[in-house]
Amino acid sequence: MRSLVDHLAVFAAELRARGVPVTLWDESDAAEALTLVDVAEREEVRRTLRIALKIRPRHAGIFDAFFDALWSVRAGPAAISEAARQRAVPHAAPRLAAFPAAGAGTGQSVERETPQGDTPAWSPEALLRRKPFDACTAEDLAAMERILARLAEKLATRPSRRLVPSRSRGAVDPRRSFRAALATQGELLRLARRARAIEEPRIVALCDTSGSMDTHTRFLLGFLMALKSVARRTEIFVFNTALTRLTPWIRKDRMARSLERMAAAVPDWSGGTRIGECLEAFAEGYLDAMVDSRTVVLIVSDGLDRGDTAALVRAMRALSSRARRVLWLNPLLSDPRYEPTARGMAAALPYVDRLLAAHNIETLERLLPLLAA
Repeated sequence: MRSLVDHLAVFAAELRARGVPVTLWDESDAAEALTLVDVAEREEVRRTLRIALKIRPRHAGIFDAFFDALWSVRAGPAAISEAARQRAVPHAAPRLAAFPAAGAGTGQSVERETPQGDTPAWSPEALLRRKPFDACTAEDLAAMERILARLAEKLATRPSRRLVPSRSRGAVDPRRSFRAALATQGELLRLARRARAIEEPRIVALCDTSGSMDTHTRFLLGFLMALKSVARRTEIFVFNTALTRLTPWIRKDRMARSLERMAAAVPDWSGGTRIGECLEAFAEGYLDAMVDSRTVVLIVSDGLDRGDTAALVRAMRALSSRARRVLWLNPLLSDPRYEPTARGMAAALPYVDRLLAAHNIETLERLLPLLAA
């Protein structure tokens, strides 16, 4: 997907050079749209890009001509670059490659070079949202902090299904309107209204900090900390060979600094793991006080358990019977070959409402509707 993104960035840059108003937001829409279609189908790709890039009728000829040049496999990158130069592009010759040939398998592609120099690049934030956590750096964490904060804010302002009385917005509530009219001899002086409530979600998160989760833990904990900053009823625990409640330690501090402090304080961070014993410790010590029918329990782990699976089954059964829903985030789901056959994951699965991927920011965005109250 990364090579397709690079190619799309150059394609959009060439359209802009010819006076076609394509924005970086349009590029983002186009990249997402291409994941939903067969990129081996020429006309399907053409229609998708024309819609996503918001090509106006007066620019359709430019779009079609350049699209046809890019699609041709016979015209390799050098030939297409030469064609672009002959069209008097006002900046350095772009590095281009063709889309897959019509009818070609999705596994086959032409090598694409990364845009460099003055060529407008793909949005850095869009790339960061798709970047796997195990490929991220400390600098990426600082950039992600802002994205994660916006992500959490969406959850905190997400309307629920429940309708509540409203002073000025929402749909008219006939029953309350007529009831109020009784005090004014049946005259409707003011219409009562109802709007969707903004309910604060109730979340209990239990995050695996064992060695097998090390490349993902900091980013996933960063997401949970961002949730806590906007949803006060969020409780955060970490576990490896023992359970630790993190909620009292979380402060309004730089994410990297907070994570370093936690890593130093939590016993056996990046060590072994006993998922069953840790979740059972939560069930015995915190379940009644922190989990009810409105609570979403979020377990973040790869399910690689060295402990007692019988304890894990007991804990998961207790969580499932009390919580609104139990969601399990597993970074290993990013691999299409993965199957949840590890002892811990297989034991927990019957009590999990949804098993979800959690390897980049995009996967966390898909989680938000499931966390809403």
